[in-house]
Amino acid sequence: MAADLVLDTAIRDWVLIPLSVVMVLIGVLRYFVSKLMRSSQVPDAKIVKEGQLVIRARNLRASANFIPPKSFRARRFYFSNEENGLLFVPKGQAQNPQAQMFSDPNMAMDMMKKNLSMIIPQTLTFAWVNFFFSGFVAAKIPFPLTQRFRSMLQNGIDLSTVDVSYVSSRSWYFLNLFGLRGLFSLILGEENAMDDTQRMMQMSGFGMDPSKSLGAEKDSLDIIQHDWALPKFEHRAEVVLKKLVR
Repeated sequence: MAADLVLDTAIRDWVLIPLSVVMVLIGVLRYFVSKLMRSSQVPDAKIVKEGQLVIRARNLRASANFIPPKSFRARRFYFSNEENGLLFVPKGQAQNPQAQMFSDPNMAMDMMKKNLSMIIPQTLTFAWVNFFFSGFVAAKIPFPLTQRFRSMLQNGIDLSTVDVSYVSSRSWYFLNLFGLRGLFSLILGEENAMDDTQRMMQMSGFGMDPSKSLGAEKDSLDIIQHDWALPKFEHRAEVVLKKLVR
C-alpha cells in the first residue's frame, strides 16, 4: 500500500511557488528575447501565391455542390488540368526545400536563433532545478492516478511506496514547461503564446515542400464527386412546409 505523506509548508513556500514563478518569468523573458532577435523578413511572393491557391481550391471543394455541374467542371479544369493548371506542378520544377533554406542565410540564422532561445533557457533552468530542488516532493494531485503516471510525476524519486498522486519537483518543472500555454496566452496574447511543444513541432516540420500541398489538393479536387444541391432544395422546402402546416 502506498504511503500517505504530509507535505511541509516550507516546501510549498521555498520550492513549489518559487519554481512556478521562475518558470513563468523565464517564459515571458524568452518571448521578448526571441522577439528582439527576430529579423523582419519579406514574405516570398511565390509561397504566398501557392498558399492562396490551396485556400481557393479548398473553398471550391467545400462549396462544390452549390454551383452547377458545368461551372464546377470548368473551375476544376482551371485548377487541375495538366497543361496549365494552377495546381499542377511538373516533376522537374519541384524545388528542394532544404537546399532553398540553406541557400538563404537569413532563414538559417533565424532558425538558429529560435533554437538557441529555446535550448539555452531550458538547459540552464533544468540545471538550476536539478541542483537546488532535486529529491523534493513538491505537490499532490487531488485525484487518484494509475501506476503508468509514476515515471512522469515522480521523476527523481526512486520510492515505489509513495502514492502516484505525489509530484516531485523535477516533474513539476516539466509540467510547467509544457503546460503554461494558457497562462502565457493571458499574459502575452493568444497569438503570442507558444509553448515548447509547438516549437518542437515547427522544428521537426521545417523543410516541407510547398509543391506537395499543391499536388495533394489537386488529387483531392480530381476525385471529388459533384452532386448539385439546388434540385433538392425544393423537396426539402416542401417537407419543411408540410411539417409546419401540420
